[in-house]
Order: sequence, then structure tokens, then C-alpha cells
Amino acid sequence: METALTIPTSRRLEGIGEYYFSMKLREIDALNKQGKNIINLGIGSPDLPPHPEVIRVLQEESAKPDVHAYQSYKGSPVLRTAISHWYRQWYHVELNPETEILPLMGSKEGIMHICMTYLNEGDEVLVPNPGYPTYSSAVKLAGGTIRSYELNETRDWEPDFDALAQLDLSKVKLMFVNYPQMPTGKLPGVALFEKLVEFALTYNILLVHDNPYSFLLPHWETGDRPMSLLSIPRSGNCVLELNSLSKSLNMAGWRIGMLCGAKERIDEVLRFKSNMDSGMFLPLQLAAAKALSLEQDWYDQLNRIYRSRRKIAFRLLEVLGCRFSEDQAGMFAWAQIPDGFSNGYELSDRVLAQSNVFITPGGIFGSAGTNYLRISLCSSEEKMEEALQRIVKKG
Repeated sequence: METALTIPTSRRLEGIGEYYFSMKLREIDALNKQGKNIINLGIGSPDLPPHPEVIRVLQEESAKPDVHAYQSYKGSPVLRTAISHWYRQWYHVELNPETEILPLMGSKEGIMHICMTYLNEGDEVLVPNPGYPTYSSAVKLAGGTIRSYELNETRDWEPDFDALAQLDLSKVKLMFVNYPQMPTGKLPGVALFEKLVEFALTYNILLVHDNPYSFLLPHWETGDRPMSLLSIPRSGNCVLELNSLSKSLNMAGWRIGMLCGAKERIDEVLRFKSNMDSGMFLPLQLAAAKALSLEQDWYDQLNRIYRSRRKIAFRLLEVLGCRFSEDQAGMFAWAQIPDGFSNGYELSDRVLAQSNVFITPGGIFGSAGTNYLRISLCSSEEKMEEALQRIVKKG
């Protein structure tokens, strides 16, 4: 027998574990093989299809013989123009499709591209706690240092700018922000966005705004619109905004996102990205352009579905004794666990063991989420009702 090679992994992987949901899906799969029939209310992966016209464009374009070559690193002009129109229509933001938009294979890759473009060893990054775990992983992989800033319910899940101003920010290069915020569902307002821009300009920090949830359960009925941080005056000097078709257009598996910002920033990120991948499949880009042309009735229909599902999620949380705000956006329900549990992991594990329902413990999003749970709205009403009844039955 040949001797097995011993190849150590790189130091950059130290402290980087497997993504929580990757591990949890394996555990759920094993339970299902035992006949448990787990209802997964954890992951925010849309269960609904894209618009039929979007699928039609993909089918028709894919059948053409001349669309299978490598594509431009900057993406198709058709897609970039569609993104520009989309930002103008919904966010009231003007973007030059030639210079201020970079299509991505999902916004998650953009997080990594940005970190690799700007971070050197010793550079610091402000990362929200609670927040999307990929922010921290990408910072570590790029060699940067995480400076966590806590969001809490007392401050309505907004940064404490006064506390941040007391810190030594001289090594901080980037700040990740995410509104509507995941996992808390906190909606932004103009005042918050103005404070973020002023803070970034004062301390010479590049804001990276992750904005995939702005079309999901916003306050359109009161006149509010989806918001972009790029709509704030002077933001062009200090903001890169990531956006995605995954959530609001039901195209998560298509891996289509975008990075928007000043020409200089886009050019800088492109220097890294162009050495890592090629442009995405052209029919995907053309279908994405079609998706971005959908009118408000698409979003209204989608939000009616999510609003109905959220009502069931709130009932489920009430049965568990959790406390929550009904003023949440996005595709999740966020709630504080009741007394009697040491953390959200304990309650999540109990619900999984007793009711065969998986709910995400808030602690995976950071220490500030330890006493919270998150329920995904990406299951049918029937499945969510079944999950509710299982939990009611177990008391």
C-alpha cells in the first residue's frame, strides 16, 4: 500500500470551519434516511420558481448555436443595461452601465472579491453582529482582521455610531452593512443611511452594502420604496453595493448578482475578479435581464405569499413562547427565545428532536444572536402549518 501524502492546508483556513448550513443539511439528510421526515425552516432558499417568461428566455437562448462561448468579464451589455434601468426604476439611482456595474455569479462571490481586492494583512473590517457569517469568513480568508460591531434590539438593530467613534479606527478599511438587515429584518430609513455615509467619509472607510432583501415585505403600502445606499448624496465616494436576483426574483440557484459603485471601485474589483473566473453563460444573463424588467405586480404577488407564510411563522413562534416584532422585512422571522433556555441552539435542538422541525439558532449569526431564533419563509403554507401542528402536539 502506498503511503498517504500529508499535505497541510494553508494558514488562511485556520479558524475557518465548514459553513453551518452545509453541516446541518448533512445532519438533516441523515435524519431523513432514518424516516424522520424533517421539515426544514432554516435556510433562505426560495422554493418558488422564477417568472415563466424568464425561464422561456433561458430555454430559447440556450438553444441557439452561438451563445456557448466564453463571455466578457464585465458581463453582457444587455444585462448591465437592465441592471441600470432596474436601479433607476426602483431605487431612483442613476448608474452608468458601462462603468458602474459589474455582474457577478451571485453576490456571495462579490463579498470575497471585495475582500481580496482591498485587504492586506493587518487591515481591519467592521462586521455586524449579528450578521451574515460569510462576511467574517471572507475577511479571514483575505488576511484581514474582524472588528465586530454589535447590533441590538435596544438600538433597533442600528450601529452605535457614538461608540464606534470612540474606537481606534485607523486600520479599518471596510465596513459591511446590510439593510434590510439579515437576520433581524430591520428596515433602513434615510436617516440611518445618511449616518452611515457620513461615518464612512469621516473615517475614510469603504462601506460594502449587501442589499438582497429590499423587495421582500417592504412597507410599500405606506409609500416606502426599496432603498439603496447609493441613493444617499456623496455615497458614490464611499459605497459599494451588492445586490442579487436570488431572493426577490426566485433565482438563487442561477447565481446572478451585481456589484454597483463608482467606476474606480468597479475597475479595482474587476482586476481581481478577471483573474478568478470568466463571464457567466450568456443565456443566463439574457434571462436575468428579462427578470429585471418585471413590474410591481410580480413583487406584489411574491409578497402576498411571504406575508401569509409569515403569519404562520409568527403563530409558531408564539407557541414556542418567543417574543418578536411584527415590523420585519426580508424572507425570515426573527425572535427572542423565552426564559428557560440557555440559548437558541438549545431550543432549536429541542424542536428538531421532539417535532422533527429545524429552526435556525440565532447564534450562528454572531454572539448578539445567541438568544434568538430565525425561521425561513421559504416553505409552502402547508409545510409551515404542518410544522406548527407538530410543535403544538409536542407542547
